[in-house]
Amino acid sequence: MELPTQTFRVTRADLIRYAGASGDFNPIHWSDRFATGVGLPGVIAHGMFTMALVGRAVTTWAGAPDAVVDYGVRFTRPVVVPDDDSGTEIVVTAVVREVTETGLTRLDITATCQGDKVLSQARATVRTAG
Repeated sequence: MELPTQTFRVTRADLIRYAGASGDFNPIHWSDRFATGVGLPGVIAHGMFTMALVGRAVTTWAGAPDAVVDYGVRFTRPVVVPDDDSGTEIVVTAVVREVTETGLTRLDITATCQGDKVLSQARATVRTAG
């Protein structure tokens, strides 16, 4: 069973807010000159910010944050965020892999940006409502 697709817009302003909240002011997250100078295609979103957005999708599907029992990902590709008003989008989909006898639902998650998969081995286990 597929769960409803969720889409999250990411702008440079979001990266600034996340940097302030996390304390991660690495210039690859705000300076095109620096990011391209170290071989990146441009400014990229913080990996943990990307993971958090996908986690938000999981909590929405689960119905509550405390219903999430386990959640993990591996980072595959950076989320490049252009310096414009539109930014970019992360599209999150999931399929139910298994529902256990103990009331847990295991999800296989896919997160893409511009058609490229940005996470791999993205999985979550949530408590089934009821």
